[in-house]
Amino acid sequence: MSQHTPPGQIAPHIPADVFQRAQATGQPVVFVVNDRPPHGIEWRRLLLPFAVAAATVAGGWGLVAALCFLMDAAAHTFTVIAGAAGPIGVGGFTLRLARNRH
Repeated sequence: MSQHTPPGQIAPHIPADVFQRAQATGQPVVFVVNDRPPHGIEWRRLLLPFAVAAATVAGGWGLVAALCFLMDAAAHTFTVIAGAAGPIGVGGFTLRLARNRH
């Protein structure tokens, strides 16, 4: 009879006449268990959306940090190239890309 017991519960009460009639005729005994959902919030159900949101936010901040690093590297590279190139002139217009240090 333990195989028919719902998990976490003791075997339900069966009236003696119903049990004897079921054994005499071979009819199965049907248990109806009114189970209520657990009280409170299921934390496992909420964990996945919060994990996805946290990963999205962390990825976004990582993307912003990577873009800032690349823009900083590009600005330094442009400064070094402009300082080494000197003034650039096209058609009589001269453009000095970087200031002289003296």
